[in-house]
Amino acid sequence: MAVSDIVLTAEGRQKLIDELEWREGDLTKQIVERIKTARDFGDLSENSEYDDAKEEQAKNAARIAEIQSILANAKDAETVDHTLTVSIGCTVDLVDGDGVAMTVTLVGTTETNSLEHKISNESPVGRAIIGHGEGETVEVVTPSGKSRVYTITKISR
Repeated sequence: MAVSDIVLTAEGRQKLIDELEWREGDLTKQIVERIKTARDFGDLSENSEYDDAKEEQAKNAARIAEIQSILANAKDAETVDHTLTVSIGCTVDLVDGDGVAMTVTLVGTTETNSLEHKISNESPVGRAIIGHGEGETVEVVTPSGKSRVYTITKISR
């Protein structure tokens, strides 16, 4: 998925902004302090603390660049065309073929969280329900190849 294809809810965008502020501020300061302390241990060629701190610094810089790219290029879920169909940012009540109900929130790929029932628009269920309305039945083929049928009973924002 290209960065320009990422869609963020307002909550997801704010989480990324908060993470970026933390990484650019407090975490960067902590890493710089670790590097300074590790330098005091002597020979840098055999200094594992220094190597670890430099590696952490590189990972932090890469994540900062990734977040900045996402924030600069991602679309807001609110600006994507919405009608009475499932779209990113919607909470959807589903009932499977056995009558078991579940509620999921459809989010962009960077915001997924199974513990909060936030599923990606690229997941099998997310892909199947997007664009459908209340009362419609969709068939989902799971990664294992099994087929499941869900009925959309409610869509809310």
